[in-house]
Amino acid sequence: MQLTVITILLSLGMEKDNIEWFAIKKPREEGKIERAEVGGKKLCIVLLNGKLYATSSRCPHAGADLSLGWCEGEKLVCSYHRHRFDLQTGKGDEGQGNYIDVFPVKEENSRWYVGIKKSWWKRLLTK
Repeated sequence: MQLTVITILLSLGMEKDNIEWFAIKKPREEGKIERAEVGGKKLCIVLLNGKLYATSSRCPHAGADLSLGWCEGEKLVCSYHRHRFDLQTGKGDEGQGNYIDVFPVKEENSRWYVGIKKSWWKRLLTK
């Protein structure tokens, strides 16, 4: 019994179907942060240098809403305490010791989508 449960748990993390894709609107302005709520997550959507990024919208430092911040280079800057996060990796600047989640983005048929990992329960119950 225990081996079966472990096998199921391991397979849940390795399936290609672990991501659900949700339609999002592409921001109209370069460098402007737009807020979106999809798949139960609050996100920041940023168009920068022609590339679309999606990150979590909560700053891990003090819980501020990152959609109220701005972009500097390829960094998302929190408006509260100026913590900076790489838009591609989510990694905070050196010395911060924190990060934000980043989400995959794709374009299909002239529409944009963000990928959100399915919850453990959802993956278990849809098998």
